[in-house]
Amino acid sequence: QVLLVESGGGMVQAGGSLRLSCAASGRTFHNYAMGWFRQASGKERYFVAAISWNGVTDYAESAKGRFTISRVDANKMVYLQMNSLEPEDTAVYYCAASTKFSSFRDSGAMDYWGKGTLVTVSS
Repeated sequence: QVLLVESGGGMVQAGGSLRLSCAASGRTFHNYAMGWFRQASGKERYFVAAISWNGVTDYAESAKGRFTISRVDANKMVYLQMNSLEPEDTAVYYCAASTKFSSFRDSGAMDYWGKGTLVTVSS
């Protein structure tokens, strides 16, 4: 069992930065690939970024060059550093865990979800 709790969301102006955090509980955290999805109002949930147990990363095209995902297994934490934010990045951001890094772009393949944190980017 893995419990995920996100934090760090808020309101920021376009061009600004935010760092999202995801705190995980559970003894097997190091076995999981971790990542982030986002869901804008009235839209589906989309993949943003993922990191494997050994640090391999994957990013959605919209996140490449602007977002950086990282993890600190000793603290059971996952981070998403978001720079050069745009109004189109406004969404609820969800932390997710899966034993299958190769399937991480598929939201249906996640084993655990957090409850999300809202990011609002104003123009």
